[in-house]
Amino acid sequence: MTPTAPVAEGDGEKKTTAKAATDTAGAKDAAERPETAGRLDKARTDSAGTAEPADRGDGAEQGLDLDLDDDLDDDLDDDGSGKESAGLATAAAAVVSVGLGIVSLTGAWSGRVAAERETLIGQIKTSSGGSAAQQISEIYGDAWHATALVNGIFGLVALLVGCYVLVRPAFGAPSAHPQAGWVRAVAKGGIALGVIGVLVSVGMYFDLIVALPTAAATTAGS
Repeated sequence: MTPTAPVAEGDGEKKTTAKAATDTAGAKDAAERPETAGRLDKARTDSAGTAEPADRGDGAEQGLDLDLDDDLDDDLDDDGSGKESAGLATAAAAVVSVGLGIVSLTGAWSGRVAAERETLIGQIKTSSGGSAAQQISEIYGDAWHATALVNGIFGLVALLVGCYVLVRPAFGAPSAHPQAGWVRAVAKGGIALGVIGVLVSVGMYFDLIVALPTAAATTAGS
């Protein structure tokens, strides 16, 4: 039987420490070798390349979200501006309708110009002589009729514009905001003034309201 030499506890710890130091030195030497260093660099490059597309994908998604948000904001702005401009246009048309209706009742400078033109034409026609009835018709009657015609045109335009304002919401895409009440009220006022102006103009043109004066017939013996 071969006797076993006793092993001290300190010797085991020294061997373990020496082995760990040897492994660390071997790993360091392997890392310093060109082949091992190249493999490590390649592995790092591959891992960085794998992470970069993911970052790019996240950036692309964020950019797409921003583009969609911008497009949505632009669409909302366009819709809001379009509705606002349409509302302003109808309101302005209602006011114009009332103004035209007032002009059809009070007269305009264009009507006076037309009346003066007819008066001048009548004077030219009767300058060489003519009966009293002819002078009244050519000088005064035609001038009144010209004024009535111009005023009637203003009244008709006021009527059409007012009707357009009232029926405009029935055409096109339905709006979430109904037409303002004051716009409808003003448009109805323009329609009323236009109708009155047209009726008065028709009565004056056909001598229904005020007839032309007539000259007294002269006798041959007087």
